[in-house]
Amino acid sequence: MIIVRKIQIPGLETAKPRRLYVYLPKDYEASERRYPVLYMFDGHNVFYNSHATYGKSWGMKEYLQKTKLPLIVVGIECNPEDGKRMSEYSPWDLTRRGFGAVEGRGKATMDWIVKGLKPAIDAEFRTLSDREHTMIAGSSMGGLMTVYAAVVYNDVFSRAAALSPCLFLHPRKMAALIKEKAPLAQPTRIYMDYGSAEWDGKCSGHWAEMFRTAARLSGAGAHTAAWVVPDALHSEAYWEQRIPLFMDYLYPKED
Repeated sequence: MIIVRKIQIPGLETAKPRRLYVYLPKDYEASERRYPVLYMFDGHNVFYNSHATYGKSWGMKEYLQKTKLPLIVVGIECNPEDGKRMSEYSPWDLTRRGFGAVEGRGKATMDWIVKGLKPAIDAEFRTLSDREHTMIAGSSMGGLMTVYAAVVYNDVFSRAAALSPCLFLHPRKMAALIKEKAPLAQPTRIYMDYGSAEWDGKCSGHWAEMFRTAARLSGAGAHTAAWVVPDALHSEAYWEQRIPLFMDYLYPKED
């Protein structure tokens, strides 16, 4: 079952309300058990092709139904107004060729997720609310935000999956942040990947920054996985193929 609601984020209100998606396992209504929670950026792209920006979702619903994974997934739609997603998914101000001047409002986004959304989800649904059972994931700018969240809000999220993360936008600030926040709590598990065919195949520098970030995270105490996916493009169809990989890493079968 997927519950879809229209919401506003205080301080980040939009003319058109954004959507919040809450996936509940099939046995949720028939049981009394509590469930781990995975929070996902770009929630409109997670479950439904008809809601997805480019007409193709991650297919997360099909994966969860097929595997019967006992997990609640909360998808948060990005700002639906033109150009605002970059701002809400950037932890720091950005001035870069091709992007222009961007006000970084990622901290405001994360503060709401941690202080507003998560307490509301924990109050309404039967969650396992401790950090050990709270995860976060995203792709592209959502991948950048995922790494940021895993470091800054490490007391909340113990596991994170960042697919095709835009770490190249803020390399020095991310490096300084990881150094500042070290050591990270135990356990912390962070998955990262990048497609070899992204950005017309001209992305070796992006891979290098991902591996440098992985090394810094490992040095800070995180259990980190990072790899380049052969021939993968920057799109939901390719991120869908990696769901089993990052879910097995974040949520081992013994959990």
